Amino acid sequence: MEPAGPCGFCPVGETRDARYTCPRCNAPYCSLRCYRAHGPCAEDFYRDQVLGELRGRSASPSRLASALRRLREQRETEDEPEAAGLSPGPAPGGPSGLWERLAPAEKAAFERLLSRGEAGRLLPPWRPWWWGRGDGPRLVEAVGDAAEPEPEPARPPAVPARIPALASLSRSPASPLVRFQLPNVLFAYAHALALYHGGGDDALLPDFCATLLGVSGALGAQRVFASCEEALQAAAHVLEAGEHPPGPLGTRGAMREASRILLGRGPADHKGYTLAALGHLARTLGRARKQTAAGEERDRLYRARKKCQYLLAWANENEAALGPLAADCARAHGAHAAAAEEVAALAGELERLWGGPVPPAAPAPRTLIEELPG
Repeated sequence: MEPAGPCGFCPVGETRDARYTCPRCNAPYCSLRCYRAHGPCAEDFYRDQVLGELRGRSASPSRLASALRRLREQRETEDEPEAAGLSPGPAPGGPSGLWERLAPAEKAAFERLLSRGEAGRLLPPWRPWWWGRGDGPRLVEAVGDAAEPEPEPARPPAVPARIPALASLSRSPASPLVRFQLPNVLFAYAHALALYHGGGDDALLPDFCATLLGVSGALGAQRVFASCEEALQAAAHVLEAGEHPPGPLGTRGAMREASRILLGRGPADHKGYTLAALGHLARTLGRARKQTAAGEERDRLYRARKKCQYLLAWANENEAALGPLAADCARAHGAHAAAAEEVAALAGELERLWGGPVPPAAPAPRTLIEELPG
């Protein structure tokens, strides 16, 4: 390695060539002794990387683990500086917990509801219609001696009495990628339905449709996906980016419910729940379109409704493809859950390093170049 010039921290008269540079301010130094004399600048650099990972939007446990490893080595090393990995790493991308995914205004609003005791009013008992009695996790769990009776699942929406043949809706054969739009649509459907407690309130219909079309790229932006994983991750990314309100199912829960809908009642009837969900969506989008004045939003609702009708016809004629799609959704849910557990374990180690659940305050930014008065 070429020397970076004279070390700036050696005692007077003992200056040696600098073999290393600080990853934060590029100050040259020659040894561990001079690095320590430089102060905590490099440690701050890796600490900021870890904080960036935690405060980011995308779930990437491997990148958090890398940043955490650098911070741990930075604190524990007793050898040469290069053993601590003192070189700038890639820019953090960052996983975070559910709380970190909320926008500041959403956090403040939620805290106000908790402080006023009003949050419970926003969560009336409701169970998805595709759950049977005792199926699925509870969205709200009562605590105390007298738990309220478990609410009955909502009545399943009716499957359309007449579903057109797929060939009558398009002159071209259906693309093999059509199937991957279903997990994306059903993810958004499950999320919006849980968030708006069934979506039956006309006053909330515009919000329901805005969330549905915002989360589902297949409906809102007419996106095409190359795999089930890509379709689910696209919808999950929208929620994790905080572009729409988080729902009681959460990202992993919406993946799980998409799988349940695709699985249907079992091998004897895979398509029943999917047809009911798509028919429900088509009718809901039609109601919303009637309430919307002519313009871009009305056209967007029309296109989304036509897409639901096309997917309805496709699912009706391709029941055999729904079981494998349900399995793909279940695998994606499992992978997402495993990644979240890994992040939680790494966060626990961070708390141990920091000595508590709250990260230390970030240092004030340092001025590396300052213009001197003439």
